[in-house]
Amino acid sequence: MATAALLVAAGSGSRFGGSLPKQFLPLLGRPVIRHAAEALAPYALLLQPVGPAEPIEAALAGLSHLPPVPGGATRQASVLAGLQALAAHAPSIVLVHDAARPVIPSGTIPALLSALQQAPGAVPALPVTDTLKRAGPAGLIEATVPRAGLFRAQTPQAFHFEILLHLHRTAAAAAATDDAALLEQAGLAVALVPGSEENIKLTLPADFSRISRALSVALLPRTGSGFDVHAFASGRKLILCGIEITHDHGLAGHSDADVGIHALCDAIYGALAEGDIGRHFPPSEAAWKDADSAQFLRHAAGRIGARGGILANADVTLICERPKIAPYAPAMVSRLAGLLGVGGDRVSVKATTTERLGFTGRAEGIAAQAIATVLLPLSPPGLDPCLDPTPPVRPQQENRG
Repeated sequence: MATAALLVAAGSGSRFGGSLPKQFLPLLGRPVIRHAAEALAPYALLLQPVGPAEPIEAALAGLSHLPPVPGGATRQASVLAGLQALAAHAPSIVLVHDAARPVIPSGTIPALLSALQQAPGAVPALPVTDTLKRAGPAGLIEATVPRAGLFRAQTPQAFHFEILLHLHRTAAAAAATDDAALLEQAGLAVALVPGSEENIKLTLPADFSRISRALSVALLPRTGSGFDVHAFASGRKLILCGIEITHDHGLAGHSDADVGIHALCDAIYGALAEGDIGRHFPPSEAAWKDADSAQFLRHAAGRIGARGGILANADVTLICERPKIAPYAPAMVSRLAGLLGVGGDRVSVKATTTERLGFTGRAEGIAAQAIATVLLPLSPPGLDPCLDPTPPVRPQQENRG
């Protein structure tokens, strides 16, 4: 069954404070919402963000998602807006998740999807273990509340799509604090699956340190290397690391022959143990003739996101006698960082020569080597990490040739 994910990011985060809503704050070098989106990506064919378009597009750059839709005055109005946008795609299952919850433990979503075989809704939850007190207006205890049978609900929550959409359109949703409440009001069953203490909702500034620890423990560093060579050719533009360079020759190749991006793609695919650029974009296919290599790097970045990973750093070395790279290096760093969806402090571009030795020393072409380090979570049981749910799209695109 087709599964969609609704990522709710329309809140102002008033309890958290600050000028920037909490879902867009940087956490371990990336926006909180991006962590949440990457955790959903392996399980959802469609990702529908809800909230302000500009910060969402910036935070999710490089990830596959539908165009953001504006939120409403309440959380439930925002969810309804997202559901109505998804209706055109007719998913069978929808996961509704708060963008302020950046950690989804590996077993949570498989448990939710399994529970939907017996119930129209499912929610991860933790039993209440602390003693509960009810306080009066003066801050004095009025009573002890029995905690037996009480649970703390989390997200993502999972539902049969048509049922949730119908209830949002017809029920009095404004007073509901989560989507499961609508099914409860309608007398429909909602299953509970085990939640996790790691699934922390970013509500107060102190939550940052707890979430950082949860993310750090779950991620394993992986490093890949890439190397590529292209000979000089007349009559072609010279494109290096996504930047057009003023030079009397370009590089020969099936695509635009961006040797820097090609090496970096191979480094990323190597860190992911997903082969090389030729596996994903075969040079035998006419679709990639004179293609802008930026789309290759976007795909590599998307594969990091689909695996729930983080790009820790990328380092590219261009090897050539000419042209001089230093004047273009800052623009190259900015371009690569934008394609990868990371800050420029995690990307390095530099150059060296071979002291006039070999083919680069004779100025016959340019070589590049790259190293990329990716932080990856351990694979959830039963999920093949190399199964690409979003294979490369082969549209006709404007060529650089």
